[in-house]
Amino acid sequence: MKIFPTPQELAEAFALELIHEIKETSQKDLSFTLALSGGSTPKLLFSVLAEKYSKSVEWTHVHLFWADERCVPPEDPESNYGMTYKILLKEIEIPQSNIHRIRGEKGPVKEALRYSEEIRRYTRSLNGLPVFDHIILGMGDDGHTASIFPGNKEILYSEKLCEVAFHPVSGQKRITITGKVINNPDRITFLVTGSSKALVIEQIFKKNANLPASLISPRHGKIKWLLDEKAAEFIE
Repeated sequence: MKIFPTPQELAEAFALELIHEIKETSQKDLSFTLALSGGSTPKLLFSVLAEKYSKSVEWTHVHLFWADERCVPPEDPESNYGMTYKILLKEIEIPQSNIHRIRGEKGPVKEALRYSEEIRRYTRSLNGLPVFDHIILGMGDDGHTASIFPGNKEILYSEKLCEVAFHPVSGQKRITITGKVINNPDRITFLVTGSSKALVIEQIFKKNANLPASLISPRHGKIKWLLDEKAAEFIE
């Protein structure tokens, strides 16, 4: 766990770390597979990457995926892909074939199957499951991560790679990677900022939470939590 004074400082530090990882991989002439998330802190991260590092790495070595997506078209303001495109993708030179978006405008059941196959096609495999080089996750005020909410934690243990999820309040359909995929990468980084997350963070780090975010524990990789001071307010 690392704590930063502000979300901006968190984003800048993590952007530098991520760029270093991409450079190390590209120097070996390998692909770097990265699963992204939506939310305000990843949005800040994408801004830093676009402003400071658009020319710093060979983005042709990077394959981008999404941990989850709302079932909306890419031009919809709620689309995770759409947000990433506006802030980052249109600012970097990355082949269209390296951008593996979840097609939120398609039928969710069929799209979950199609996306599962796309993940398998472009990632390494370990123990019969895909291995991402890095998965970036956020956390909601209710302790959800990706689109795995407290009311549908069974997605954490699903045998599938992707599932259709429902927002517990709005009922909005979403497509999300499952717990088995989330727990199988080389690295996981949680980006969590804001005072609204502080009580849940306290529960997680006191080991008395039973929430989706608290149940993320990679099988072979490393996990890191990056917090700002407001999110870490109740951590001693």
